Amino acid sequence: MKRFFGLWTTALLLLISCKPNQESRFMEKPSVQDEYAELRNRMVVEQIASRGVSDPRVLAAMRKVPRHEFVPEEYRDLAYRDTPLPIGYGQTISQPYIVAYMTEQLHIGKEDTVLEIGTGSGYQAAVLAELASEVYTIEIIPELAERAKKTLRRLGYNNVHVRIGDGYKGWPEHAPFDAIILTAAPPRVPQPLLDQLKEGGRLIAPVGEDYQELVLIRKENGEILRENLIPVRFVPMTGEAQKHF
Repeated sequence: MKRFFGLWTTALLLLISCKPNQESRFMEKPSVQDEYAELRNRMVVEQIASRGVSDPRVLAAMRKVPRHEFVPEEYRDLAYRDTPLPIGYGQTISQPYIVAYMTEQLHIGKEDTVLEIGTGSGYQAAVLAELASEVYTIEIIPELAERAKKTLRRLGYNNVHVRIGDGYKGWPEHAPFDAIILTAAPPRVPQPLLDQLKEGGRLIAPVGEDYQELVLIRKENGEILRENLIPVRFVPMTGEAQKHF
């Protein structure tokens, strides 16, 4: 009888020890951050690399920068979809593929200084900051500039400098720039931005009014060389750009 009781007790203890408790099940569940990391990786594989973007540094930046932090709370579940999203004030955050594609075309080096016209949410600036030494970005809408500045600071992007103002005349105090990117479409690229492009530098911009073309400009031996890339759709560049064209 004692032997039977001992065997029964041992079996019960083994059963209890093998049963997973609530804490172990909780620890095995992926965190929200892990879920976002998986979504970013899928975004890079399915939306970006599969469409021809191959620069390893650009792909790494797209995997790292948390796009969901740059969109309004109500759109976070859509942050890694292949689509632009509204960020308020009639502006949008560009679709991930376009961000990666434009960034790759600039061939940004680790020591480069980059100018961005149209900070918007700050997402493109964060991607640039992963690649460049310094990023100077200008936003004409004060509320967006302040929001982007806070987000970038919170995420540790101390090499991004945000200015509230009209980007038409660029940021001459920090020119010339190795690369310039416009995330709003002027009818033509403003001359002050061409003047602030360093010899050997690259500028990329959506250009046009109703119909827009993504244009890549290179400055070589003082000459401006222009290449049309792909059709795109961006919000128009506002402010002084509208007075000159």
